[in-house]
Amino acid sequence: MGQIVMQFVGNHTSLGSKVIEWFSHSDYSHVDSVLPDGRLLGARSDKIMGIAPGVQIRPSIYVELEHDLITRVNIPCTDQQEKLYYEFVKSQIGKPYDKTAIFAFIVDRDWTEPDSWFCSELNSAATMHCGLFKHLACPRNKIDPGDLIFLISSIVDIKGIKS
Repeated sequence: MGQIVMQFVGNHTSLGSKVIEWFSHSDYSHVDSVLPDGRLLGARSDKIMGIAPGVQIRPSIYVELEHDLITRVNIPCTDQQEKLYYEFVKSQIGKPYDKTAIFAFIVDRDWTEPDSWFCSELNSAATMHCGLFKHLACPRNKIDPGDLIFLISSIVDIKGIKS
């Protein structure tokens, strides 16, 4: 049996994080894929620990330095789904951060365009790519960390795993 691991984080002191959390009606402003070696793969708009913005692999320690809420979610899946999920996110390394994603709260756009990614767009696209979710019935203009953890809560008991 396979496993996909995502890490959702919230930072209730950062203005940018607070805005994302407010618009998404969630405690979370960011999500990364957790690689088997513990490093985090995700899309960020800022340079962290010398690592460029966009879709990159970052050390797990960066999250602990700047976030006050961390929730790691283990999602059971088939071995093939796990393989496809991680192949997809790794194939996106180097793509730019989707700067239009923040405006998706007020303008129409298609978040599934694969030319750039916002953190939750990347992980949501990977769940569809591997067949974990066949079709996401959400607005085409955005999928935020709150939407994604809500979707995942339909298959995983998330209650009580916040750290």
